[in-house]
Amino acid sequence: MAKSTDKIRITLDSGVSVEAQAPVIVSASRSTDIPAFYADWFFERLKRGYSAWTNPFNGVTSYVAYSNTRFIVFWSKNPRPLLEHLDYLTERNIGCYIQYTLNNYETEGLEKGVPPLSLRIETFKMLVDILGKGRVVWRFDPMILTDKISIDDLVGKVRNIGDQLKNYTEKLVFSFADIASYRKVKSNLEKNGINYIEWDEASMNEFAARLSEMNKERGWNFKLATCGEKIDIEQYGIEHNHCVDDDLMIRFEYHDKELMDFLKVDVRKVQPSAPSMFEEFEDSPQIPEGAIMVASDTYAIKRKNNKDKGQRQFCGCIISKDIGQYNTCPHLCEYCYANTSKDAAVANWRRHKTNPNGDKIIGI
Repeated sequence: MAKSTDKIRITLDSGVSVEAQAPVIVSASRSTDIPAFYADWFFERLKRGYSAWTNPFNGVTSYVAYSNTRFIVFWSKNPRPLLEHLDYLTERNIGCYIQYTLNNYETEGLEKGVPPLSLRIETFKMLVDILGKGRVVWRFDPMILTDKISIDDLVGKVRNIGDQLKNYTEKLVFSFADIASYRKVKSNLEKNGINYIEWDEASMNEFAARLSEMNKERGWNFKLATCGEKIDIEQYGIEHNHCVDDDLMIRFEYHDKELMDFLKVDVRKVQPSAPSMFEEFEDSPQIPEGAIMVASDTYAIKRKNNKDKGQRQFCGCIISKDIGQYNTCPHLCEYCYANTSKDAAVANWRRHKTNPNGDKIIGI
């Protein structure tokens, strides 16, 4: 059974033999938009069996092998390029879902590099038609307050998209822009003349209450969740999210024994309870507390907490291997936390295009 820390020997395109990490779960990616800009690269590397990854903190290059990969979580603001590659995942018996960041900052110009909102909503629906409703998760992330964007404005933006995604998604995940904690974000906003306003506990609660009420009033019935937030707003029915989520993986891929073994999950058939003298003709099924129903007659039980202790304090993600690289996303969003500068991102994107199938995202 594969472990998250498994290392294997692989042969590089050059013929050199090296050691590589062989993750079961891949995150593609928190660090850049692989589906939007590097989908062809990623699927070519998946076919070749490995890619290279550079640690952003120490600059050391390591290798990621895909021989054990059973599930991929995609993150994107424009996952339309995935449409032509999804059949390959089916061929390889690799499961997936998409964290689709679908914001609406068109008027304010905060996301100049993304396609028009109408096209992104169309893409969302196309992906749902292929993958299924639960496998495309709507993110409005981050929620930004500025001198031109009020809480009223944000509520209206969410309403507009939410009405169009009704019956197309199960969940809305959001976060409150925490500018002061991210020097890169603060610098990028100030450099581009964006007069941001920090959220405080009162404004967070006001937004959460209004979002929760709107979810009910408009009949969306989305699960609402925050990403990486310390504040507890469960009184509004808003939970802390697990973006790389073993519960979703279990729901979608419970039949994949290799993945279930990795996640330490037992899949069992529902057993009727023995009738008592008062219930001679009615059996009630025995389903343990905490079970995840994956079919009408089947449930799953987790035997361990798979949380990734290497993530931020309030991140609920489970263990995965992220294969992206900072300073490579040419969406060029004004609030970007993954790019030190727009110039660096564009330069790396151009490097990628000189060697689009190289083992590194940037081609060298």
